[in-house]
Amino acid sequence: MAKEDFYKLLGVDKNASDAEIKKSYRSKAMKHHPDRNKDNPVEAEAKFKKIKEAYEVLSDPKKRSAYDQFGHAGIDPSMGGGRSSGFGGAESFSDIFGDIFGGGRQQQRSNVQRGSDLRYNLELSLEEAVFGTDAKIRVPVLVACGVCNGSGAKKGSSPVICSTCHGHGQVRMQQGFFSVQQTCPTCRGSGKQIKDPCGSCHGQGRVQENKTLSAKIPAGVDTGDRIRLAGEGEAGEFGGPAGDLYVQVQVKEHQIFTRDGANLYCEVPISFPTACLGGELEVPTLNGKVLLKIPAETQTGKLFRLRGKGVKPVRGGPAGDLLCKVQIETPVHLTKEQKTLVEQLSESLSGGGKHHSPQESSWTDGVKSFFDKLTG
Repeated sequence: MAKEDFYKLLGVDKNASDAEIKKSYRSKAMKHHPDRNKDNPVEAEAKFKKIKEAYEVLSDPKKRSAYDQFGHAGIDPSMGGGRSSGFGGAESFSDIFGDIFGGGRQQQRSNVQRGSDLRYNLELSLEEAVFGTDAKIRVPVLVACGVCNGSGAKKGSSPVICSTCHGHGQVRMQQGFFSVQQTCPTCRGSGKQIKDPCGSCHGQGRVQENKTLSAKIPAGVDTGDRIRLAGEGEAGEFGGPAGDLYVQVQVKEHQIFTRDGANLYCEVPISFPTACLGGELEVPTLNGKVLLKIPAETQTGKLFRLRGKGVKPVRGGPAGDLLCKVQIETPVHLTKEQKTLVEQLSESLSGGGKHHSPQESSWTDGVKSFFDKLTG
């Protein structure tokens, strides 16, 4: 008798994805499983076997390719094709749905596990972040026990196969139609038990130590950047590879500069005479002092840009700029003579009106217009 087409059995077309094939198989396998068809188990079992065989072929890339090219002859063991699979009753039901939900037939697990990654928060000054530095950091970390070499067993002994899961690392529990697989509670998934634990690490295979490391911080880093130190995390369990250490950068506030990406900002106080008549000021940068020319009649809040005096980004690109915002400083603690001079200057300037105070005049006109509209 000619076999039914596997794609038709699962109700999918020949271009169906693996996910579509698995989804259809799950639906049809549940529908035709003998345990769910008590009235006609023989017919259900026959149908179920066909569905299972179709899924085993179409879910395997090599078998599916052979089937697509040669049909059933490409997977017939008597003709040199793939191997067929029989049906084993309820056990097959458990295996099939275990495959779908992450279980499947239990296989020997490796008890070697990679260690956890660690994070270290490192505070840097602005200068250290901009120019780079070699930072010494001290990190509490789990390392492989030197007495038992990470095995967890007392010297001269070795771990044995777990008596609960028989080395699989997982145990299976039946819940209705489904078989649920979970980590073995005895060996915690390692598949082995330590009958005679190491006295130094108490069977854990790892002990805690404080490690002093040198972290090379590249120039241009900023708050939020991370530097990865490979293999400097926690040691793996049972001889597994160590995790990584991630150094998280936090740049401290600076008393003069504020950083925004590649640019730096600072406020520069200037005297009233300098603002009126102009002059030169020494302005600090991270590379030393520079002269800043202040033109006459400079207003408070004006920004002066010093190109290339900012930060060179860690990921490359040109250096940013330093932007200096001037703040005109009002004189304080005036003497009687100085106050008289200021009054004389004020009287002299008041005669010029808008000519001497364009911003004040513009603001006054705007206020007057605002109130005129309210009362108009």
